[in-house]
Amino acid sequence: MRRLLMLGLCIGLMQTSVWAKDAPSSVDKSIRHANADMAIKTIRTTPIAGLYELRVGNQLFYAEKTGRYLIAGGHIFDTESKKDLTKARLEVINKVNWNDLPLDKAIVSGDPDGKELAVFTDPDCPYCRQLEKSLLDAKGIKIYTFLFPLESLHPKARGHAASIWCAKNQHAALQDLMLNGKKLPEGKCDTPIDAIQKLAANYGIRGTPTMISRDGRKRSGAASPEQLLQWLNNK
Repeated sequence: MRRLLMLGLCIGLMQTSVWAKDAPSSVDKSIRHANADMAIKTIRTTPIAGLYELRVGNQLFYAEKTGRYLIAGGHIFDTESKKDLTKARLEVINKVNWNDLPLDKAIVSGDPDGKELAVFTDPDCPYCRQLEKSLLDAKGIKIYTFLFPLESLHPKARGHAASIWCAKNQHAALQDLMLNGKKLPEGKCDTPIDAIQKLAANYGIRGTPTMISRDGRKRSGAASPEQLLQWLNNK
């Protein structure tokens, strides 16, 4: 309750500036000392006077200058612009280097000259199927689909992913299975599934669908073609 109250008071003091710089050395030292059990990468100022951002792995926490009081799981909102500033910061710190993506292990579809979009998809994921349906009407998007079966949730997904990858026309097979419910022949070829699962783990991708833009931002969940184009244009 005390932490929630602190967050509420801080939002009332919100300014329109963005995260600016590293915290003063004295503050950095105090916060690290008070939270010695946390593997803190960086401590930075925020738009709220006296509140500091702590980056721990791929997550963000907030603390006042002594580090005694910590906010976990809270988001900072700019009430004037109606923007989630924490979400924007998470996009920045969790960016993926597009050049590290093994595009030769992806199924390519869409507009050859369109905005590039990487999609980590599970053939048995309902939200992935919803996204795939939306992409049927997408204009101006070039899609790289990485088969990322979540076997703990969908025990048959790996087999379905293999069937798609081993098909003569991979994208047509993906659509047949995910959109039309067709049963595909068993996949009997070498697949990149293990490599893609390792890549996803390295980038903290745990759910599907997860999308990556050309500039490295990540987005989760289904979306309309219009929403995707706006996001790809960073609007």
